[in-house]
Amino acid sequence: MRISPLDPHEAPRLVPLLQDLHAIHVAHQPARYPADPAPDALTLWLQEWLAQPQTVALVALSPQNAVMGYLIYEVEDRAALPVRAAERRAMVHHIAVAKPFRRIGVGKTLMAEMKRRALADGATVIGVTYAPFNTASAGLMQSMGLQPVTTVAEWRLEG
Repeated sequence: MRISPLDPHEAPRLVPLLQDLHAIHVAHQPARYPADPAPDALTLWLQEWLAQPQTVALVALSPQNAVMGYLIYEVEDRAALPVRAAERRAMVHHIAVAKPFRRIGVGKTLMAEMKRRALADGATVIGVTYAPFNTASAGLMQSMGLQPVTTVAEWRLEG
């Protein structure tokens, strides 16, 4: 497996995995996530997001150059506040692994490479959000040393 940064023009390679990841969220929280976004809309959104200078996409590639998984994170500088120290935060927004490549360390390898890059870029904190139903993400993050520090709750107007 090879981990490489992904250029924005290569975003279409991530769309099938993004669709799988999104479908899990739709199944568990249909009021929050619209079902079946158009592939062209996903591609455009990913390309625009990945073109942002603070956004980094890493892709795990098989020896045959198949996408095994991906991770997207952003680095942000947060100024000190009277109630919090300044920090440079690497925030993981997406991580997805293709079904045939799950449970063989792809997610851990992506997280380890992200951490290496983020620390080299001066990050002092690594953060991630994941849904309570996503036990695979929760387990991966715990195995990588990330522990929950905040709970976010929502109420949504139906319809």
